[in-house]
Amino acid sequence: MAHTLYLVRHGEQLDAEHGVDDGPLSPRGQRQARALADRLGGVPFDAVWHSPLQRAEETATIMAEHLPALDPQPSALLFDCVPTGYSPQMPHSFEPFFNSVTDDQVEAGRAQMADATAEFLTPGRGTTHELLITHNFVIAWFVREAMDAPDWRWVGLNQAHCGLTIIRSKSGRMPELVAYNDLGHLPVELRTGVNEPQPY
Repeated sequence: MAHTLYLVRHGEQLDAEHGVDDGPLSPRGQRQARALADRLGGVPFDAVWHSPLQRAEETATIMAEHLPALDPQPSALLFDCVPTGYSPQMPHSFEPFFNSVTDDQVEAGRAQMADATAEFLTPGRGTTHELLITHNFVIAWFVREAMDAPDWRWVGLNQAHCGLTIIRSKSGRMPELVAYNDLGHLPVELRTGVNEPQPY
C-alpha cells in the first residue's frame, strides 16, 4: 500500500524572461508537456491536479490531450508561492529576492504549503498515484518536507520545466524521494528553467 506523488513543474512560459507573471506556454513549453505525457503514459493515475495559473493549466490540458484518461482539476493549494522569508542560513545572494516579498505573502505561502502537504503528502489507504502540475517553489517545499529538512532548505532546489519528481509515502515509514528533477524524457534542447545546464 503506497501513495505515489508525481510532482511536475509547468512547461516553459511564453515571454517569462520579460517579467510576465503568467501566460501561455511557449512552443518549447508545449513540446515539454507532450514529452512528459509520453513519459507518464503507463501510470494509472487516480487523480491529476494543477495550479490554477495559466501556464500550469495549459500544461495539464496538453497532457490530457495525449492521455485521455486524465481528468485534470485545479487546486488552489498548488498556486505559486513563497513559503518562508529570508533565513541567515541561506546564501546572501538570495537576500534581494526576499527583500521584494512581503510578510503577508510569506504568511499566505506558509499556510498554503501546510495545507498542501497535509492534503497530498500522506500515505493512502490503498495503492494510489496522483499527479500534481505546479511550480518550482511548491515542488521544492514538498521535497524539503519529505526529507524533513529545515524550513529554509527549500531554497536552492530547482526543478526544470516539466521535470519529474516522485515521492512515495507508505504508512509507518518516512516518505521516500524516488526521483528528483528527472529529465530523461526531455532532449537536451528542452531542458529549461534551471540556472545551470543540466547533465546529459
